Amino acid sequence: MHPTVSLSRKLVRIGTALLLVALASISLTLWVTWQLEGGAAAVNEAGRMRMQTWRLASSVQAGVARDDVRVLVAQFDSSLGVLRAGDPSRPLFVPWDDHARAQFTAVERLWAVQRTQWLQDQPPGADASLLTAAAFVDAIDRFVLSIEQQMSRLTAILNLFQLGMMAMAIGSAVVMVYTGYLYVINPLAQLRQGLRNIEAGDFAVRIDVDTQDEFGQVATGFNGMARQLQSMYDGLEAQVLTKTQHIEAQRARIETLYEVSAFLASASTIEELSKGFAQRVRAVMKADAVAVRWADEASQRYLMLAADCFPQDMVEGERDVLMGACACGNLQPDARTRVIPIRSSDAAPMRNCARAGYENLVSVPIRLQQRLLGEIDLFFRNAVNLRPDEVELLDALASHLASALEGLRAAALERETAVGEERTLLARELHDSIAQSLAFLKIQVQLLRSASQKAQAQQVQTALDELDMGLRESISDVRELLVHFRTRTNTDDIERALHETLQKFKHQTGLSANLHMRGQGLPLPPDVQVQVLHVVQEALSNVRKHAGATQVAVDVEKGPSWRFSVRDNGGGFEADATHGHTHVGMKIMRERADRIGAQVQVVSQKGQGSTVTLILPSHPVMVMTSKADAK
Repeated sequence: MHPTVSLSRKLVRIGTALLLVALASISLTLWVTWQLEGGAAAVNEAGRMRMQTWRLASSVQAGVARDDVRVLVAQFDSSLGVLRAGDPSRPLFVPWDDHARAQFTAVERLWAVQRTQWLQDQPPGADASLLTAAAFVDAIDRFVLSIEQQMSRLTAILNLFQLGMMAMAIGSAVVMVYTGYLYVINPLAQLRQGLRNIEAGDFAVRIDVDTQDEFGQVATGFNGMARQLQSMYDGLEAQVLTKTQHIEAQRARIETLYEVSAFLASASTIEELSKGFAQRVRAVMKADAVAVRWADEASQRYLMLAADCFPQDMVEGERDVLMGACACGNLQPDARTRVIPIRSSDAAPMRNCARAGYENLVSVPIRLQQRLLGEIDLFFRNAVNLRPDEVELLDALASHLASALEGLRAAALERETAVGEERTLLARELHDSIAQSLAFLKIQVQLLRSASQKAQAQQVQTALDELDMGLRESISDVRELLVHFRTRTNTDDIERALHETLQKFKHQTGLSANLHMRGQGLPLPPDVQVQVLHVVQEALSNVRKHAGATQVAVDVEKGPSWRFSVRDNGGGFEADATHGHTHVGMKIMRERADRIGAQVQVVSQKGQGSTVTLILPSHPVMVMTSKADAK
């Protein structure tokens, strides 16, 4: 078939051809069968004529009435007419041919002669009737024989057609199977195999296109799909490779940042930090030398903090570089990481770099919150082309360095502030306790001197007793200060420090002191714990000095807002009244509470003891005071 004929047309044509052949065969078979049925009816009718002939002869011999004879003759005439013209309603017709027509004509001629004899008034005798009937029967037999011969030929033709139809059925089945395989099964098998190859990852598979029918169009679409998938797969592999390389570069960059950040976090001095940073940056960037420079407050001079693999004579000569004197230390506020060719510069320090064999300089500004702090100089003896990710890495490393250096500076300032605060606290404690005791002792010494001069023995003894009591109180205050400043907290829980404080209090006073803790809450920050302990210690100190109690209890309620209560069973006091030492102690406690945003409440009545309660906020933090405030 023509290659552009569609599959449906192919199948319709084949089916139509087979249908036409089948219809023709069936039509021919029906025609032959019809002829055989008509011939058989004609043979039956001719046999009936034989019976009528013998009946007519018997009736004549028996001398039946002439009317009955005429009826028999009329029936004979009717049978000949039926054989001559046929009767399609039965069906009944003679399969005519020349021989059959000749025999039928002979029968008609003989009947025409004998009919007259049978209708005569004087019919033939018995012997003559038998001879006439026998002659007519012989003619009918010859006619029947000619019909039977024709029917034999038709039967042979019918058998031949039946064999032909069997062969045609077998051939049609073979044709249908072949065409089904050729036009349906084979293309489907090729498509299935192609799909299996696609599933196995073989995107180079193609299907041969021999026709332009439906399967040819599907095969063409399959080939287009395979080409598209192959193109996408090849492109995807390239993209995956590129992405993998990018991810690997990012992983290496993140690993570098993590390593450098971990080092910067562990460094304790500026020298250690800058030197280790220079070594790591040089190793990461594969530079030949590295120098880390820090700008002064006015950004007019650059001090070399550290260098790695830099010539020693150049290190000595460039420890302090003026801004603009060299490509190093010549950063503008909007400077970015850039590559500077060394040999194209006329500056004297750059000529020194050229003599040392360096060809390119990579300048990386160090910034912290848009403020220029310094720069990192990387020296290379060959050409340098920085990729965007390398520039990003260098900027990130410079930012980490700036944060680390600023962190060291802030830590130093914090330590200085802490020392100042501790000195201020110590001074306030000395002023509020020992200084007042010393002033009291000074007054008592003056009174003792005056009494001695006047020889007043009673006043001398009284002054000595007061001096003795004042010295004991001063010694007790000194010991208490030493206890306060030696107290340490636990970063996980304050309970251990409170137990230690109560143990020291019981050892000093001999009083019964118990700690009760309940509830659950987040641990307090260490600096907040220190202030809480000082407030509790001040409250215990007031109990020791003024309460006259025998039992003391410290209650702690954990929760979103912590509560610390110091209860005693002493004499108590009027909370609104002003007492010298008590007032000083309350002032100290409230000052410490204010630093962490807490509140101090005092509940006391005469003869019913006192309760000092410290209430912390939900998220307490230590508020740092300035040096001016400390002074």
